[in-house]
Amino acid sequence: MSTPLIILIVVAIILVLMYNSLVAKKNQVENIFASVDTVLKKRYDLIPNLVASVSKYMEHEKSLLEEVTKLRAEANKPNISDEHKINLDAKMSSALGSIMIAVENYPDLKANENVMHLQHSLNEVEEQISAARRSYNQAVTDYNNAIEMIPTNIMANFMSYRRKQVFEIVESERKNVNVKELFN
Repeated sequence: MSTPLIILIVVAIILVLMYNSLVAKKNQVENIFASVDTVLKKRYDLIPNLVASVSKYMEHEKSLLEEVTKLRAEANKPNISDEHKINLDAKMSSALGSIMIAVENYPDLKANENVMHLQHSLNEVEEQISAARRSYNQAVTDYNNAIEMIPTNIMANFMSYRRKQVFEIVESERKNVNVKELFN
């Protein structure tokens, strides 16, 4: 076998390995995002029950309940982009947190068995969402690294692969908790 042929075979093998690696990373991101999407759907399915349970008590927070309902409806639309889903998730997390804080102001509501069960269910789903986000963000980081690092960035550019967005915490959740306010 001649040297040019050996070099050509080695280059072909390297290209195939890079291609397969990039496809695997892209598919991993899509698979994990589908898992995140499933858990988000589970959250959205709990929301009508939560709104129905708390709405009669929380007339003052009516606009907050309407916002949650609106976000749920938007999230259930078909064919929305991953970026839009990520944005809706951030808004929903913020709104649900506000509802849970508001529930504390209604002793009868706080003691209601249905609301307690829904709070427990939502907390469980939020933990699942958090775990799914971590997995997704790790897969996205691996994917983004692969499409930006030499030599796989050349192949990724040829394949028209673009950076993916990670789930980020909303600005309001970055603030320190004022413990004093929790006891007032």
